[in-house]
Amino acid sequence: MSKHNVLKELGLRIRNERKAQGYTQEEFAHLANLDRSYYGSIERGERNITFYTICEIAEKLNRDVAFFTLDIPTPQRPVER
Repeated sequence: MSKHNVLKELGLRIRNERKAQGYTQEEFAHLANLDRSYYGSIERGERNITFYTICEIAEKLNRDVAFFTLDIPTPQRPVER
């Protein structure tokens, strides 16, 4: 999995949970004390965010970090012969 794909997947998971909880991007960015444009770039997978930032996002969404990162990167499957 490439760096780009990893960040896109993380951003998608964050976006899906934010929407599931009924927040607009602007509302959630304010709640998480992040600039809205910066937060939008996280959801689009354009930012390689710090562990602290993902912890902050997870806390505001009442999730643990593993909720967003489980199976990233996708575990390698053994090649069947």
